[in-house]
Amino acid sequence: MVEWLVAGAWIVAGLVVLVAGGELLVRGASKLASAAGVSPLVIGLTVVAFGTSAPELAVSLDASWAGKADIAVGNVVGSNIFNVLLILGVSALITPLVVSSKLILLDVPLMVAASLLMMLLSWDGNIGRWDGLFLFGCLLAYTIWTVVQSRKETAAVKAEYEKEFGAQEQEPSKNLVLEMVLLVVGLVLLGFGAQWLVDGSVRIAKLLGMSELMIGLTIVAAGTSLPEVAASVVASLRGERDIAVGNVVGSNLFNILCVMGLSGFISPLGVPVSASALGFDLPIMTAVAVACLPVFFTGRCIARWEGGLFLTYYVTYMAYIISKASGASFTTMFGHVMIWFVLPLTFIALLVSVIHSCRANPPETAGSV
Repeated sequence: MVEWLVAGAWIVAGLVVLVAGGELLVRGASKLASAAGVSPLVIGLTVVAFGTSAPELAVSLDASWAGKADIAVGNVVGSNIFNVLLILGVSALITPLVVSSKLILLDVPLMVAASLLMMLLSWDGNIGRWDGLFLFGCLLAYTIWTVVQSRKETAAVKAEYEKEFGAQEQEPSKNLVLEMVLLVVGLVLLGFGAQWLVDGSVRIAKLLGMSELMIGLTIVAAGTSLPEVAASVVASLRGERDIAVGNVVGSNLFNILCVMGLSGFISPLGVPVSASALGFDLPIMTAVAVACLPVFFTGRCIARWEGGLFLTYYVTYMAYIISKASGASFTTMFGHVMIWFVLPLTFIALLVSVIHSCRANPPETAGSV
């Protein structure tokens, strides 16, 4: 009884600290966007996304170093599924999320490519040191390119404005130091809150007798992803939609390229990937990433019904995980139905929606006024 109470106390404390950290992080990041000459979307894709993924990094590095590969892999795969299906689902239900064209044309395809790359590198059952180094190198290239391009675009807009209206002197923000402090404090609170929540959750999972892969895919993944929940939901409520969506896409890229990359690099023998994860969970993670493409293309907006669809799929996926953990006899049939019937049917429905949207809103011709 005492162990259950202690675990529950850690979970409650973690949730409270996570909410506070998410509020401070979004407030500081959105203010710093204009001061640094970087768009809110890029702040969401980099600073906020990477900062809120710090708990995943800490947990997976610790797990891979301790030889608990299933927790490391399950944490990354489960977090990416959680980020898209639950976080975007909840955020879209709060308010329909307008999707930037940059996300549609570049960042979401990169998220899909990173998911496919992780599956490819895992095909031999192990993500070794060279695999991890390659993944981390891709992250560095993506981050540098994103920041450089954003600053170029911001400079071009400023030059056009000055040409039209004349140059205007801008005083540096008097609250710049305060905004940086808010950002750092928010990140620190998110890290502590997530760690406390994970500690309590893992204790409960062990009391229930769950496997390490199940712990990684469910409790650890959800716990370490709660910073993304806090940041994206708060961003939606505050009207920072670019941060809400960019945070999820950026976090998923960070989880694969950095968390999985560094986990594979620091482990002497690499990170083994179980047949169960390779045969079901990794394909689901990749399918979820691919599903973002038609959803985002549909009116360049994540509508409430699409958010509801994401949430429904997350509940279905959790039902499969729970049935598998309990050893239910219908688990195998449940998994086959999801992969070979539910997912293809969804893609067909989304494709029809995209085609209908394109016909209803045809692109303007070059000569149109």
